[in-house]
Amino acid sequence: MTEPATILIVDDEKHTRDGLRAALEDEFDVYVASSAAEAAEVLKSDNVDVLLTDLRLGADDGMKVLEDSMKLPKPPVAIMMTAYGSVDTAVEAMRRGAWHFVTKPLNLDEVDLLVKRAIRSRKLEKENVVLKQQVERKFSVQGILGQSEVMKPIISTIEQVAPSRASVLIEGETGTGKELVARAIHHLSGRPASKLVIVHCAALSPQLLESELFGHEKGAFTGASDKRIGRFELADGGTLVLDEIGEIEPSTQVKLLRALGEQTIERVGSSKPIKIDVRVVAATNKNLARLVEEGKFREDLYWRLRVVSVQMPPLRERKSDIALLAEHFAKDAADANGKPYKPLSDEVWPVLMNYDWPGNVRELRTVIEHGVVMCNTNRIMIRHLPGYLSGGSGLAAPRLAPTQGVNPENGAVVPPSLPDDLNLEGMERRFIHAALQRAGNNRTEAAELLGISRRTLHRKIAEMDVAARKRKKN
Repeated sequence: MTEPATILIVDDEKHTRDGLRAALEDEFDVYVASSAAEAAEVLKSDNVDVLLTDLRLGADDGMKVLEDSMKLPKPPVAIMMTAYGSVDTAVEAMRRGAWHFVTKPLNLDEVDLLVKRAIRSRKLEKENVVLKQQVERKFSVQGILGQSEVMKPIISTIEQVAPSRASVLIEGETGTGKELVARAIHHLSGRPASKLVIVHCAALSPQLLESELFGHEKGAFTGASDKRIGRFELADGGTLVLDEIGEIEPSTQVKLLRALGEQTIERVGSSKPIKIDVRVVAATNKNLARLVEEGKFREDLYWRLRVVSVQMPPLRERKSDIALLAEHFAKDAADANGKPYKPLSDEVWPVLMNYDWPGNVRELRTVIEHGVVMCNTNRIMIRHLPGYLSGGSGLAAPRLAPTQGVNPENGAVVPPSLPDDLNLEGMERRFIHAALQRAGNNRTEAAELLGISRRTLHRKIAEMDVAARKRKKN
């Protein structure tokens, strides 16, 4: 038999408390409190489904009871009562998390209907959470979520290739989850207890990258004061992930090809071969086949890396996964930030679905965490998300299309005004500035947003500084 729902009535007027309890206790488990302090005790000790609280509680404030209830791990559905009804008060109560608002004198039949609707809403929320958990379990592999048609074959490929020793090449735009796929392949490989070593190739100069991958002997080059064990040796028996593989120099490509073909390496400054047992997974946001055609990447290395290929789709091509991902990120962000889980409101979904997500899944995660941190109601609303999503304030992706206006005197269309630096250099400068702003001046993240290497970003910033100094001198 299903247990009755729990109702907490908070009112400093005894006849109101008694009247509501008499009207509701035949169907529900009813608690009463005459003050904010009493209400707090009940809320702490019992899982309350519906909170029915007065706005004014003598010296106390019903809004505080409402806000305190919204901070609980499982906040109740809240209905605010008051004899001092106004639109402003109703709006403020709803802003702070109230589900509904009712004015005194109370109509008990109306209250009974409201409470039953509130309980149905609570029940649907619980069922929805359970359903989403079931869906997540069904459509996920090692944290990769996807129920869209484009993701199903990718998940199947990951499960099929993981137990093998085959090299895997993961391609896709920045933020699509390439590293997550690499980790999933490792953990499903049959050697998950072994080491998983990740190298971000673009972050290092050619000489440093070679030393990082293969190690070096003492005195091998200026600054090599000690012997260094390379990442291939560290990953022996496990998996080596080479991120941004498209950025490595030809000289390093040759040595990498030998390491993959012979499972043998030599440290820089040594001719002694070292046997290794390493499974390599490579990732890139570039089109390696095109780089091969352009002579910028070795064809033999390309085919050695691309025994199995995984092409991660951008989020704009898998929008049916947005709900699954957003709810998952909301739970993760709530746990990470010590906040209760709160579902996304219905008004949020059209905004998420209509946005193109240039930053892909990584941007969606950031947006949802922003909403979780900023939420002060029982649901995440549009106003809790970054402003640029709904056309409000906040950093948006740079817009290249100019606007045009109308001459108020004759009604003629005024040609769009263009910035003075509407050229490739000017556009590039604006995009770099926007990416740095979005990344909080973190150049590695900014480079990922722009789809270029960190080294390329450094070079472009240096070139911009030189150009700016020349313009200033002239």
